[in-house]
Amino acid sequence: MNLKPMTWVAAVVMGAMPLAARADADRLKDAETVLMEMAGGGDQQIPIDLIKKAQCIVIVPGVKKAAIGIGGQYGRGYMSCREGTGQWSAPGGVRVEGGSVGFQIGGSETDVVMIVMNDKGIDRLLSSKFTIGADATVAAGPIGRQASAQTDPTMRAEMLAWSHARGVFAGIALQGATLREDNDENRSLYGKALTNREIVKGNVQAPDVAKPLMAALSKY
Repeated sequence: MNLKPMTWVAAVVMGAMPLAARADADRLKDAETVLMEMAGGGDQQIPIDLIKKAQCIVIVPGVKKAAIGIGGQYGRGYMSCREGTGQWSAPGGVRVEGGSVGFQIGGSETDVVMIVMNDKGIDRLLSSKFTIGADATVAAGPIGRQASAQTDPTMRAEMLAWSHARGVFAGIALQGATLREDNDENRSLYGKALTNREIVKGNVQAPDVAKPLMAALSKY
Protein backbone atom coordinates (compact mmCIF):
# COMPACT_ATOMS: atom_id res chain seq x y z
CA MET A 1 0.00 0.00 0.00
CA ASN A 2 1.53 3.27 -1.18
CA LEU A 3 0.32 6.10 1.09
CA LYS A 4 1.56 9.66 1.10
CA PRO A 5 3.29 10.62 4.39
CA MET A 6 0.38 12.73 5.74
CA THR A 7 -2.19 10.16 4.65
CA TRP A 8 -0.20 7.44 6.39
CA VAL A 9 -0.01 9.48 9.61
CA ALA A 10 -3.76 10.11 9.52
CA ALA A 11 -4.43 6.42 9.02
CA VAL A 12 -2.24 5.51 12.00
CA VAL A 13 -3.94 8.07 14.21
CA MET A 14 -7.41 6.88 13.23
CA GLY A 15 -6.39 3.31 13.81
CA ALA A 16 -5.16 4.14 17.29
CA MET A 17 -8.33 6.00 18.32
CA PRO A 18 -10.76 4.06 20.52
CA LEU A 19 -13.76 3.00 18.47
CA ALA A 20 -16.16 4.59 20.97
CA ALA A 21 -14.49 7.94 20.33
CA ARG A 22 -15.45 7.65 16.68
CA ALA A 23 -19.13 7.14 17.50
CA ASP A 24 -21.43 9.99 16.65
CA ALA A 25 -20.79 12.16 19.69
CA ASP A 26 -22.86 14.94 18.15
CA ARG A 27 -25.91 12.69 17.85
CA LEU A 28 -25.51 11.52 21.44
CA LYS A 29 -25.34 15.14 22.55
CA ASP A 30 -28.42 15.95 20.48
CA ALA A 31 -30.29 13.05 22.12
CA GLU A 32 -29.38 14.41 25.55
CA THR A 33 -30.60 17.89 24.56
CA VAL A 34 -33.87 16.52 23.17
CA LEU A 35 -34.55 14.60 26.37
CA MET A 36 -33.92 17.62 28.58
CA GLU A 37 -36.04 19.91 26.40
CA MET A 38 -38.99 17.56 25.92
CA ALA A 39 -39.15 16.02 29.40
CA GLY A 40 -38.90 19.03 31.65
CA GLY A 41 -42.34 18.42 33.13
CA GLY A 42 -43.80 21.77 32.02
CA ASP A 43 -47.29 22.44 30.75
CA GLN A 44 -46.20 21.72 27.17
CA GLN A 45 -43.80 18.84 27.77
CA ILE A 46 -43.76 15.09 28.38
CA PRO A 47 -45.12 14.32 31.88
CA ILE A 48 -42.26 13.27 34.14
CA ASP A 49 -44.51 10.73 35.90
CA LEU A 50 -44.92 8.82 32.63
CA ILE A 51 -41.16 8.64 32.08
CA LYS A 52 -40.70 7.38 35.64
CA LYS A 53 -43.17 4.57 34.86
CA ALA A 54 -41.59 3.77 31.48
CA GLN A 55 -39.78 0.49 30.88
CA CYS A 56 -37.79 1.77 27.88
CA ILE A 57 -37.24 5.07 26.10
CA VAL A 58 -36.32 5.90 22.49
CA ILE A 59 -34.86 9.29 21.55
CA VAL A 60 -34.43 10.20 17.88
CA PRO A 61 -33.16 13.75 17.31
CA GLY A 62 -33.86 15.41 13.97
CA VAL A 63 -36.06 12.97 12.04
CA LYS A 64 -35.89 14.18 8.43
CA LYS A 65 -38.08 13.77 5.39
CA ALA A 66 -36.65 11.10 3.15
CA ALA A 67 -35.35 12.21 -0.22
CA ILE A 68 -37.23 9.43 -1.97
CA GLY A 69 -40.93 8.79 -1.53
CA ILE A 70 -43.83 10.86 -0.29
CA GLY A 71 -44.14 11.17 3.47
CA GLY A 72 -41.10 8.99 4.08
CA GLN A 73 -38.94 9.72 7.11
CA TYR A 74 -35.44 8.87 8.26
CA GLY A 75 -33.72 9.32 11.59
CA ARG A 76 -31.09 7.77 13.87
CA GLY A 77 -31.09 7.78 17.65
CA TYR A 78 -30.84 5.67 20.80
CA MET A 79 -32.86 3.49 23.13
CA SER A 80 -32.39 2.53 26.78
CA CYS A 81 -34.36 0.23 29.10
CA ARG A 82 -34.68 -0.18 32.85
CA GLU A 83 -32.29 -2.62 34.46
CA GLY A 84 -33.24 -4.76 37.45
CA THR A 85 -32.06 -2.00 39.76
CA GLY A 86 -34.39 0.51 38.12
CA GLN A 87 -31.47 2.38 36.54
CA TRP A 88 -31.31 2.97 32.80
CA SER A 89 -29.20 0.66 30.64
CA ALA A 90 -26.43 1.65 28.26
CA PRO A 91 -27.82 3.03 24.98
CA GLY A 92 -28.42 0.99 21.86
CA GLY A 93 -28.64 2.48 18.37
CA VAL A 94 -31.97 2.67 16.50
CA ARG A 95 -33.12 3.82 13.08
CA VAL A 96 -36.54 5.18 12.10
CA GLU A 97 -37.41 4.67 8.45
CA GLY A 98 -40.47 5.22 6.27
CA GLY A 99 -43.98 6.00 7.40
CA SER A 100 -44.87 9.44 8.70
CA VAL A 101 -44.08 11.19 11.96
CA GLY A 102 -47.66 12.45 11.89
CA PHE A 103 -46.78 15.96 13.07
CA GLN A 104 -44.62 18.27 11.02
CA ILE A 105 -44.16 21.95 10.41
CA GLY A 106 -43.20 22.44 6.79
CA GLY A 107 -39.99 20.64 5.93
CA SER A 108 -38.35 21.04 9.33
CA GLU A 109 -36.60 18.30 11.22
CA THR A 110 -38.65 16.79 14.02
CA ASP A 111 -37.33 15.39 17.31
CA VAL A 112 -39.11 12.23 18.46
CA VAL A 113 -39.31 10.59 21.89
CA MET A 114 -41.08 7.28 22.54
CA ILE A 115 -41.58 5.48 25.83
CA VAL A 116 -42.47 1.81 26.29
CA MET A 117 -45.02 1.12 28.99
CA ASN A 118 -45.27 -2.69 29.20
CA ASP A 119 -43.53 -6.02 28.58
CA LYS A 120 -45.15 -6.50 25.17
CA GLY A 121 -43.73 -3.17 24.04
CA ILE A 122 -40.28 -4.17 25.30
CA ASP A 123 -40.36 -7.34 23.22
CA ARG A 124 -41.28 -5.32 20.14
CA LEU A 125 -38.57 -2.77 20.76
CA LEU A 126 -35.87 -5.40 21.31
CA SER A 127 -36.69 -7.24 18.10
CA SER A 128 -34.40 -6.52 15.19
CA LYS A 129 -37.19 -4.69 13.33
CA PHE A 130 -40.87 -3.82 13.70
CA THR A 131 -43.43 -1.62 11.98
CA ILE A 132 -45.56 0.76 14.03
CA GLY A 133 -49.25 0.20 13.50
CA ALA A 134 -48.77 -3.28 12.06
CA ASP A 135 -46.56 -4.95 14.67
CA ALA A 136 -46.93 -2.58 17.63
CA THR A 137 -49.46 -0.02 18.84
CA VAL A 138 -48.10 3.46 19.44
CA ALA A 139 -50.41 6.19 20.77
CA ALA A 140 -49.90 9.93 20.79
CA GLY A 141 -48.58 10.79 24.23
CA PRO A 142 -50.38 13.27 26.50
CA ILE A 143 -48.83 16.67 27.14
CA GLY A 144 -48.35 18.61 30.38
CA ARG A 145 -48.15 18.17 34.14
CA GLN A 146 -51.73 17.00 34.57
CA ALA A 147 -51.73 14.67 31.57
CA SER A 148 -50.27 11.73 33.50
CA ALA A 149 -53.70 11.39 35.12
CA GLN A 150 -54.99 10.27 31.71
CA THR A 151 -54.30 6.58 32.28
CA ASP A 152 -56.24 5.24 29.30
CA PRO A 153 -53.47 5.64 26.66
CA THR A 154 -50.84 4.18 28.99
CA MET A 155 -52.97 1.12 29.73
CA ARG A 156 -53.75 0.24 26.11
CA ALA A 157 -50.77 1.30 24.01
CA GLU A 158 -47.49 -0.55 23.95
CA MET A 159 -45.71 2.75 23.36
CA LEU A 160 -46.39 6.48 23.61
CA ALA A 161 -44.77 9.02 21.29
CA TRP A 162 -44.14 12.77 21.15
CA SER A 163 -42.62 15.19 18.65
CA HIS A 164 -40.89 18.56 18.91
CA ALA A 165 -40.34 20.93 15.99
CA ARG A 166 -39.70 24.69 16.08
CA GLY A 167 -40.58 24.88 19.75
CA VAL A 168 -43.95 23.13 19.37
CA PHE A 169 -44.67 19.88 21.23
CA ALA A 170 -47.31 17.33 20.23
CA GLY A 171 -48.23 13.68 20.61
CA ILE A 172 -47.72 11.64 17.45
CA ALA A 173 -48.78 8.21 16.18
CA LEU A 174 -45.85 7.41 13.83
CA GLN A 175 -48.06 5.13 11.74
CA GLY A 176 -46.22 2.96 9.22
CA ALA A 177 -42.74 3.87 10.40
CA THR A 178 -40.24 1.05 10.88
CA LEU A 179 -37.86 0.90 13.82
CA ARG A 180 -34.76 -1.25 13.48
CA GLU A 181 -31.48 -1.77 15.27
CA ASP A 182 -28.64 0.48 14.15
CA ASN A 183 -25.92 -2.15 13.99
CA ASP A 184 -23.33 0.28 12.64
CA GLU A 185 -23.81 2.64 15.58
CA ASN A 186 -23.62 -0.18 18.12
CA ARG A 187 -20.39 -1.43 16.58
CA SER A 188 -18.98 2.09 16.68
CA LEU A 189 -20.05 2.65 20.30
CA TYR A 190 -18.91 -0.67 21.74
CA GLY A 191 -16.14 -1.79 19.40
CA LYS A 192 -17.92 -5.01 18.47
CA ALA A 193 -21.21 -6.26 17.08
CA LEU A 194 -23.91 -6.18 19.77
CA THR A 195 -27.68 -6.38 19.45
CA ASN A 196 -29.82 -3.97 21.42
CA ARG A 197 -31.11 -6.89 23.48
CA GLU A 198 -27.54 -7.80 24.42
CA ILE A 199 -26.83 -4.19 25.38
CA VAL A 200 -29.87 -3.51 27.55
CA LYS A 201 -30.16 -6.99 29.05
CA GLY A 202 -26.48 -7.83 29.43
CA ASN A 203 -25.27 -5.19 31.90
CA VAL A 204 -23.09 -3.62 29.20
CA GLN A 205 -21.23 -0.55 30.44
CA ALA A 206 -21.98 2.69 28.62
CA PRO A 207 -18.93 4.17 26.83
CA ASP A 208 -17.60 7.51 28.01
CA VAL A 209 -19.05 9.31 24.99
CA ALA A 210 -22.55 8.30 26.14
CA LYS A 211 -22.10 9.35 29.80
CA PRO A 212 -23.84 12.77 29.41
CA LEU A 213 -26.93 11.08 27.97
CA MET A 214 -26.88 8.55 30.79
CA ALA A 215 -26.65 11.38 33.32
CA ALA A 216 -29.73 13.00 31.79
CA LEU A 217 -31.64 9.72 31.91
CA SER A 218 -30.66 9.17 35.54
CA LYS A 219 -32.78 12.18 36.52
CA TYR A 220 -35.84 10.06 35.76
